[in-house]
Amino acid sequence: MTLDRLYTPWRLAYVTGAAKSADCVFCTAVSGEDADPLIVFRGATAFVILNLFPYNNGHVMVVPNRHIATLVDATPDELCEMMELTRLCEMALREAFTPDGLNMGINLGRAAGAGILQHLHIHAVPRWNGDTNFMTIVGQTRVLPQELPVTADRLRPIFERLAAER
Repeated sequence: MTLDRLYTPWRLAYVTGAAKSADCVFCTAVSGEDADPLIVFRGATAFVILNLFPYNNGHVMVVPNRHIATLVDATPDELCEMMELTRLCEMALREAFTPDGLNMGINLGRAAGAGILQHLHIHAVPRWNGDTNFMTIVGQTRVLPQELPVTADRLRPIFERLAAER
């Protein structure tokens, strides 16, 4: 029997903690003149970005432009747009990936599972029946059939069209 190997070198920075930076990844992504290649949609007070270390293909996050940590810190306009963009994520992900379901959520604090504590964000994760498999359980490895730039290119026109229709 031959043992197959699955190499995921892009995950090494995440697994070893080397991906951690003193700078806020969301503030860095939204502040540059050149659009971060993972941003799939920009609103007035918030944006949608692909998760660099996704749970599944299409895993995006809705993030306020301002560096705020909690819902309490958000303005009514920010809260409203974040929810509108979360709704837009649901529509875009259903169209692009035809998932069987979606996980939508906010993790506030380390105990709640937040990976980035200081900048509020809402996760939108497409799910398919049977998408949890032995690779995740035994190998602690997530298998994604599509690279992030391809996913971004797939989602951008859908977000633009859906946003124009609202």
